[in-house]
Amino acid sequence: MQRRHFLGTAALSGIAATLPASVFAADTANLPNLAAKAVPIGTDERRTRIAKAKELMRANDIGALLIEPGSSLIYFTGVEWWRSERLTAAVLTREGEIAIVTPFFEEPSVRETLGVSAEVLTWNEDENPLAAVAAWLGKRGLAKGRIGVEETVRYFAVDGLQKGMPSATVVNGAPVVRGCRMHKSAAEIALMQIANDITVAAYRHTAPRIEAGMTPADIGAIMRAATVALGGNSEFELILLGEASAYPHGSGKPQTVRNGEVVLMDCGATVHGYQSDISRTFVYGKASPRQRQVWDEMRKGQDVAFAAAKLGTPAGQVDDAVRAFYQNLGWGPGYRLPGTSHRTGHGIGLDGHEPVNLVHGETTKLAPGMCFSNEPGLYIPGAFGIRIEDCFHMTETGPKWFSEPPPSIDQPFA
Repeated sequence: MQRRHFLGTAALSGIAATLPASVFAADTANLPNLAAKAVPIGTDERRTRIAKAKELMRANDIGALLIEPGSSLIYFTGVEWWRSERLTAAVLTREGEIAIVTPFFEEPSVRETLGVSAEVLTWNEDENPLAAVAAWLGKRGLAKGRIGVEETVRYFAVDGLQKGMPSATVVNGAPVVRGCRMHKSAAEIALMQIANDITVAAYRHTAPRIEAGMTPADIGAIMRAATVALGGNSEFELILLGEASAYPHGSGKPQTVRNGEVVLMDCGATVHGYQSDISRTFVYGKASPRQRQVWDEMRKGQDVAFAAAKLGTPAGQVDDAVRAFYQNLGWGPGYRLPGTSHRTGHGIGLDGHEPVNLVHGETTKLAPGMCFSNEPGLYIPGAFGIRIEDCFHMTETGPKWFSEPPPSIDQPFA
């Protein structure tokens, strides 16, 4: 359950303000680069993705697809860019043609990461980029019909496209984009596995260095240094101490490690853009019987979810299975507290949170290549929370862990 918020920002200071970078460098010098042999996504893989997008556009009667910067643009074209008031976007047609529209002065920079053959349409500051898109599509007989937009495209782009193509119908392109991105290839799975291996190794480096009195920033700085040394890009470090662990995304109140209190760590890394998301919870010092009970029950909840994740099962039924199990133990019911106030899991890949989710009511059926977090945390407001999170991917024979869940509260990093 990753989140970049004020706690993650605070982790940029803390111990880093009191210890020089050389201390972290020396402490991580012997960690191996686990990403040294990671193979980035190449041209052939992107061609396969575009071929699948063509099939899905035809199946959904969509003539072309507009995509703004972000993970979907990287997924199909390799272009790594950002969103601003100056539109840069890609247009894919159901015939497999690709155009990149970008400001004239940005063309050289955009081409640096372009990983497929594409026509580049440039526009000057006094011109309308959507008019260029409309003209390009019009030349291909797509002035009428259905034009899809990736579901995160901003309204000004949708509105501009509609005005530039008044005879066309602008529709949600999710059936195409989700239809491609939800099902990871072997190359994507391999990168995600390395990212998970790095996060597990970083946890094992960090855990014995945690001491009483440390703040979330202190722990996060150690975890980040280890992640980078191991070859990953540090994506996030969410550290919740004591009562803050009862609130899934934490609290702004001052926190320090105290004997007998919960330490909840939710951290992730990326390797060539693909993410991990792993949570571990333990008690600094000796755990109380209640802490042990909640930890054990939450850990069994993970197993219930994993067992329910069968090929062809609607994703929402995984969440339902966990809540039924918890309710029999006295938690909930449903999303009520004390209990599990969030979904059992989320999709993951290039984005930390991707469609679809393991949440009540989700009817999408589980299929090979789908990847999810499994994190049915248990939270007791005013006291503490327990969240253990491991991701899995669906194979031809069922679910497979990216990271193995820990055996006990006494061995949280085993």
